Amino acid sequence: MNGLHLIADIYRCRPNAELLTRRAALENLCVSECRNAGLSPLGAYFYQFEDETGEPAGVTGTVVLAESHLAIHTWPETGDVTLDVYVCNFSRDNSDRARHVFQRVIDALAPEETVRHEVIRGRLPVEA
Repeated sequence: MNGLHLIADIYRCRPNAELLTRRAALENLCVSECRNAGLSPLGAYFYQFEDETGEPAGVTGTVVLAESHLAIHTWPETGDVTLDVYVCNFSRDNSDRARHVFQRVIDALAPEETVRHEVIRGRLPVEA
């Protein structure tokens, strides 16, 4: 189950407001960037939060990939986002594909600051 897990805390984003507050815009970005990176979306579920007046607020969503998943959560009140991209590297190395989609989503959000982590998941091959 070797894999790569990319994790980002993304602060003070400056995109057009749709990416932080509109389910369809964020879902379209995430699914299309997964496809563009050469990953295989199997399905997506994105949920639209509303504020007390019924206006669109934050969005939470997941793209299920044949290779694993992308998860994203927005807080438009502060312009913050969390992003996870995890890929399995069992039948092929998807690390560069994961890094590509990760960076493209971050670029679209235009943050002032990003804190990133790369976690290698699973066991490394045993050397003979």
